[in-house]
Amino acid sequence: MIALKDILYKVTLNAVVGSTGVSVSALDFDSRNIKTGDVFVAIKGSVSDGHKFIDVAINQGAVAVVCKVMPEKLVEGVTYLEVDNTSKALAIMASNYYENPSGNLKLVGVTGTNGKTTVASLLYQLFKKAGYKVGLLSTVKIMVNTKEYKATHTTPDSLTINKYLQLMNAEGVEFCFMEVSSHGIHQSRTEGLHFEGGIFTNLTHDHLDYHNTFAEYRDVKKKFFDALPEKAFALVNLDDKNGMVMLQNSKARKYTYALKSYADYKAQILENQFSGLLLKINDAEVWTRLIGNFNAYNILAIYATAELLGLEKVEVLRLISELESVSGRFQYVISTEKVTAIVDYAHTPDALKNVLETINSIRTKNEELITVVGCGGDRDKTKRPKMGHIATALSTKVIFTSDNPRSEEPETILKEIEKGVEPQNYKKTLTITDRLQAIRTACQMAQPNDIILIAGKGHETYQEIKGERFDFDDFKIVQDFLNQLNK
Repeated sequence: MIALKDILYKVTLNAVVGSTGVSVSALDFDSRNIKTGDVFVAIKGSVSDGHKFIDVAINQGAVAVVCKVMPEKLVEGVTYLEVDNTSKALAIMASNYYENPSGNLKLVGVTGTNGKTTVASLLYQLFKKAGYKVGLLSTVKIMVNTKEYKATHTTPDSLTINKYLQLMNAEGVEFCFMEVSSHGIHQSRTEGLHFEGGIFTNLTHDHLDYHNTFAEYRDVKKKFFDALPEKAFALVNLDDKNGMVMLQNSKARKYTYALKSYADYKAQILENQFSGLLLKINDAEVWTRLIGNFNAYNILAIYATAELLGLEKVEVLRLISELESVSGRFQYVISTEKVTAIVDYAHTPDALKNVLETINSIRTKNEELITVVGCGGDRDKTKRPKMGHIATALSTKVIFTSDNPRSEEPETILKEIEKGVEPQNYKKTLTITDRLQAIRTACQMAQPNDIILIAGKGHETYQEIKGERFDFDDFKIVQDFLNQLNK
């Protein structure tokens, strides 16, 4: 048990009814989880409003309620706390409840449209190889040193974040690398956390189903850097026109990285092939198994971050040469018939363009590049024709198929993708709604030395259709089909 007033530290209260000296057991924003002695935080989300469930929470034993609007009927013996932003209040209270665990380790946040998972995951991998106890909060998984937990969101809710950070404290974790999404920033999930640094990868077209405009999307990302303390570092990609925007008004120590611009950390691609990249970072050369221009940026961000966190330059370069690619990020297999199949999470126009341009820069052009791609349902619809245009402009053959259609009809999504195909590229395309059949067809079409790109789902091991999730692993499926054709 803990006194309510102790977890309210730094929460701005507009009104209080009842005692803040009451002892509480836990706090939650889901009324279904409330037990006797708990605090219920009423959050208005995109689907439901927690204020409608205040009575349910009290009936289940809540002794305190945090709300934006006081209920008309107040129950005697229950403490009511009115705040301007219940999501922000929850985040601060969660940090206090779990004894501010982010202050006991070096937490680095990675934000941007593309590259968050790769940068965070490779930093985790690098610091583990350097001998440190490390944590990871990512789209792919959550790691508490060597123990793995399942991830459900890019940026978990604030209670989950602090719960895992406290576990990291208990395990003696020294560094934690965390993906910070625009949704997470907008919903105040990172409030109350103590960041040692922040990394900005890039900003491209995405999430405009959630953020009304690109400017709003950019400004939400910027809030993360605005909130960094003076002792923290802010590391941004200077080749992205929004890089310097992120640094405006930030109190943090400012650093830049780039391939094309003059920056604090500069890299040059000396060799780019399917076996990896040879990079010159500042004045030193390093070989990495990662592939493509976009990964040159990721490696440069990792190098800079490791140095800013105190690792020796020579040691960082050695460790970079040992890094392995992240699941579902340019993950490839080569069949005995010399067909190369690549699975990548590219689900935005810019990410798809980057991956296809990388493949085209390496291949000899004597082979076919067959791209299998779709777009998720219930998400930003404006990117669909752009994805169709990019896929057909940069591939020799394209199969449009389902991604995660969710509640939408797959055929409707596919028609919207097809609108972006220019007339001269019509003959390149096939549309196969069933993703399994689409991958099988790509494998059947491929000749020796051809390249298959399966884009959009990457590390995901499911397909979401009409509210149900079905087992579906792009990488395993394409491996199986290629093996069958080799027999």
